[in-house]
Amino acid sequence: MQKIVPNLWFDGNAKEAADYYLSVFKDGKIIQTTYYPMTEEEGLAEFQKDLAGKILTVEFEILGMRFIGINAGPMFKFNESVSFMIPCKNQAEIDYYWDSLTANGGEESVCGWLKDKYGLSWQVCPENWEELNKKPGAFKKMMGMKKLIIADF
Repeated sequence: MQKIVPNLWFDGNAKEAADYYLSVFKDGKIIQTTYYPMTEEEGLAEFQKDLAGKILTVEFEILGMRFIGINAGPMFKFNESVSFMIPCKNQAEIDYYWDSLTANGGEESVCGWLKDKYGLSWQVCPENWEELNKKPGAFKKMMGMKKLIIADF
């Protein structure tokens, strides 16, 4: 069992986000879904009455890694201080993840970084990027790229 499970904070759209990630990462699956309690006796707080019976968490797995999406409100947003790296075996795989994750409102950044349409940061990199980065001038080239192009290293 995975010892650390990232919890991703969403504003009411955790199930939608999980379904989106499962469409991008084809080997994924929903593991379980939990719901806010229906009554105060079951643990529903007074300020949560509008959430009664709605999805609280969606636990899902992509690329063998488990995540929990939690519907917790608009108080916190994702930022670049946390990202998930996708080591890719070739340029076609880089292109696939880059195009999929920047589609429909995602944003390109630099050096293989991007934000998906939910604002979650990803690094789409060749699996041998440490080796590629040892080439003369590679770091400077990488800093000038958005999507990483293996042939340009």
